[in-house]
Amino acid sequence: MLRQFKADLHVHTCLSPCTDLDMSPKRILAAAVKKKIDILGICDHNSSENSLAIMNAAKGMDIRVIPGMEVTSQEEVHVIALFGDVANALKLQEHVYSRLPGENDEEAFGMQVIVNEKEEVLGFNEKLLVGATTIPLDDILRLIHGFDGVSIASHIDREAFSILGQLGFIPENLELDALEISPRISFAEAEKKYSTQYPITCSSDAHYPDDIGKGFTCFLLKEGTVAEIRKALRDEDGRKVIH
Repeated sequence: MLRQFKADLHVHTCLSPCTDLDMSPKRILAAAVKKKIDILGICDHNSSENSLAIMNAAKGMDIRVIPGMEVTSQEEVHVIALFGDVANALKLQEHVYSRLPGENDEEAFGMQVIVNEKEEVLGFNEKLLVGATTIPLDDILRLIHGFDGVSIASHIDREAFSILGQLGFIPENLELDALEISPRISFAEAEKKYSTQYPITCSSDAHYPDDIGKGFTCFLLKEGTVAEIRKALRDEDGRKVIH
């Protein structure tokens, strides 16, 4: 039977250097419970190293955690990648790491903390996660779909690091599954402003615990999985984006 799921598909952890260090597994999940989130997408910048920690911390809870990543293309376009299992997220991460130049400067950008589900610090990522990869946008989308993922263009209503802000338009025939808006604009406003072939979702892009759930999308699904979300984005088998 289909039912409504409330999803925030774009949440960062303490691995993203621009994020508050309070974005630990327990605090993220506590905030999600408070906001009655059913599906949580973990999407750190150019990495999925903390996804498994959140997934493990959520065991026994009524929250489905989806491993993902916010990849920065060569054109400095941010793209959300969501996967049905963490193994495929890590396969994309391997490609991203091989094409991600530079090293992090903690004083300039902040710490990149790798944790486990018990919130123990396992280490610090030394890659320049806030930087751009050398992978063109088209290739990133092909990689995401090659690993059976869903691709969503991040925060298209923002000038910085969005597909519209960086390119000025959405090229035809991109392998995008959806466009994401931030909480700063309503679905009604977005549908008027962005005449597009792609479905529109909203997520928080949370960098602080209090921001989780400020932006969300409601889906009509059988269960809270990437496969079901993909069907909803395609309006298949009764699955829908219901905002």
